[in-house]
Amino acid sequence: MKVTLHPHAKQRLAERGATESEVIATVSQGGTFPAKFGRTGFRRNFPFGSEWRGQYYSNKQVIAYAVSEPDGWMVITVITKFF
Repeated sequence: MKVTLHPHAKQRLAERGATESEVIATVSQGGTFPAKFGRTGFRRNFPFGSEWRGQYYSNKQVIAYAVSEPDGWMVITVITKFF
């Protein structure tokens, strides 16, 4: 399955604390849920064990919102939660 990141999603990765490989793994191996506007959400937890913006977190969750394309998925945006 092909996973493509929209330029908006690529641009926001660093500021949101995710990597392109984590987003691809989230879409390929994460759980799915329905999202607004006919999109699909993908969610996956990753071990983190580091600091993010001055606070230590053990885990992070990457959430990717995507639209289906004939050959795979186009990720529109990415959200990251640390816990």
